[in-house]
Amino acid sequence: MPIKVPAGLPALQAVKNEGVTVEELKISTGNTLRIALLNLMPTKETTEADFIRVLSEVPQEIEITLMKLDTHTPKHASPIHMQEYYKGFGELRTQHFDGLIITGAPVEHLPFEEVTYWKELCNIMEWADSNATSTLYICWAAQAGLYHKFGIDKHLLPKKMFGIFQHKILNKDIKLFDGISENFPVPHSRHTTLLRDEILQEKHLQLLSESEISGVHIVQERNTRNFFITGHSEYALETLDGEYRRDLAKNMPIAPPVNYYADEERMQSPTNTWQSDAKKLFGNWVKHYLV
Repeated sequence: MPIKVPAGLPALQAVKNEGVTVEELKISTGNTLRIALLNLMPTKETTEADFIRVLSEVPQEIEITLMKLDTHTPKHASPIHMQEYYKGFGELRTQHFDGLIITGAPVEHLPFEEVTYWKELCNIMEWADSNATSTLYICWAAQAGLYHKFGIDKHLLPKKMFGIFQHKILNKDIKLFDGISENFPVPHSRHTTLLRDEILQEKHLQLLSESEISGVHIVQERNTRNFFITGHSEYALETLDGEYRRDLAKNMPIAPPVNYYADEERMQSPTNTWQSDAKKLFGNWVKHYLV
């Protein structure tokens, strides 16, 4: 896929080093689709690579603009990296994007109003309705978007939803699922969830896919091109393993991610069961909802 990112972005080279074929677009043409990535994850470069990877097989030309909040300074990100490669919302708010992706964030333990950047995030979500053709809300951002727009709150789980879970497509006519099997795997890593009944009771929402175990997966806002996705299809192969071993090192109560390791006894050899469908999902988003 021809893709343009900020010059010198390390994540682009990291993906190439994995063997992923990415054609670097030097100059945008009139056919280039503009996607803004509001990256709220603490590991900025990892998340950048995740989305470059899942967008790598889209035939359309894409230009990715990295967006940051003006009211929040990330604790774990290099200030130099943020200054060199990211643009603040204030700098971008007069522009229009074909697509906007808002990532998850490690703040799900907080009530939404207690998140320090909640007001700015609400402004961005409202701005997106008129300045982005289609918006993907990922994981915590999906919960945040549904809460801000429809008052649907997240609910604490008794234990972390952690691993790879099978999902069922509820509406096969939705173009987002073109080429994806009726049951497809998706990584989840979260302590909170959305209730199915609360989604179904909201007339402006349509539940598109779900899991018997991990619950609500993709929700679409009716009559729009906005999608709320509770899983992490963009995750790299080793991400869940890294999260598991990080929490173990912190002596946190954490069970191994389910349906993930080929060698479950020794917690080794993660299996890549979801990335093929992930690339189709994001490719369909670009093909059918950004143009």
